[in-house]
Amino acid sequence: MRALLISGAMSLAFTLFLTPVFIRLFKRLGWGQFIRDDGPKSHHAKRGTATMGGIIIILGVLISYFTAMMIEQEPIPASPLLVLFMMVGLGLVGFIDDFLKTRNQRSLGLGGWAKVTGQVIVAGVFGYLSLQFPDRNGLTPASTRISFVRDLPLDFMKLGTTVGIVLFIIWICAIVTATSNGVNVADGLDGLATGASILAIGSFVVIGFWQSNQARFGGADASDLYKSYEVRDPLDLAVVAAAISGALIGFLWWNTSPAKIFLGDTGSLGIGGALAALAILSRTELLLVLIGGLFVIEAGSVIVQRAYFKITRGKRIFLMSPIHHHFELKGWAEVTVVVRFWIIGGLLVAAGVGAFYLEWLSR
Repeated sequence: MRALLISGAMSLAFTLFLTPVFIRLFKRLGWGQFIRDDGPKSHHAKRGTATMGGIIIILGVLISYFTAMMIEQEPIPASPLLVLFMMVGLGLVGFIDDFLKTRNQRSLGLGGWAKVTGQVIVAGVFGYLSLQFPDRNGLTPASTRISFVRDLPLDFMKLGTTVGIVLFIIWICAIVTATSNGVNVADGLDGLATGASILAIGSFVVIGFWQSNQARFGGADASDLYKSYEVRDPLDLAVVAAAISGALIGFLWWNTSPAKIFLGDTGSLGIGGALAALAILSRTELLLVLIGGLFVIEAGSVIVQRAYFKITRGKRIFLMSPIHHHFELKGWAEVTVVVRFWIIGGLLVAAGVGAFYLEWLSR
């Protein structure tokens, strides 16, 4: 419990107080944001704002998490290391994209397929490693079963070991790519993706802490054993989720409108990867549809817009996608869009956590 508080507080302090230092550094390096020419005209004033803020968040999370574990003198299990691997790995893919944008002085970096390839490579390695490192009870960080609040009967391994592992890794790649791109798409207004990510990742602090208290090999009472969770390292997942949430809260101080720094793809892909990893390792990946519901809506609006555009040969459903730009072009102030989308995201997170708790009550 103390490690959870230390990691969250340290990461918050790191990003809150040191972000201005990084902003000055990034500006000296010429790491400024480029804006789409076809985007809302109000965004053109943001050109040159420092970007790659994800570097600050990732550094804050790494330093605070490992410092908290050193203070507590606790061994570091596999699950939180896998979350950090995913965050750093996808953050690196995003950094390459951001760096190419700043070096080439254009709003496009890596090509779409190159970015997806990077995401799939990181997710594939994560998927394979998540089936290794069994603990003394035989639990690996992830399960080959598809999970909602806990493992469902649908198990990839029923199709055979080799086929099952391959299909499991494909499943993980799909979850990670969808989630990280969803957060990336939402990162179009000051503070939108950051605030929504605080709510989504913060929910895994609650979920991990609850799973730890109700773990089959933890503190569950014998009378409630049938309700308990078979999740490896749930409290450690809560600690790393607290570190990420704290870093995001501190960063939001500088990222809210008018933003002094942007997440960049470094931040949005890294955060999306961490969110996906937390869902997979807590065995709640299908629950992510609710917890990350705002990101589902954002990414879905792009898919629907493009599909409708091709089917109708030029017609559009939204004035512009992602959907937050649609409301901007309808005359909503940027801050109004952001706050209302935060409310929607918060309600969906509450529904997800509520479904998680109701499932336990109903057993």
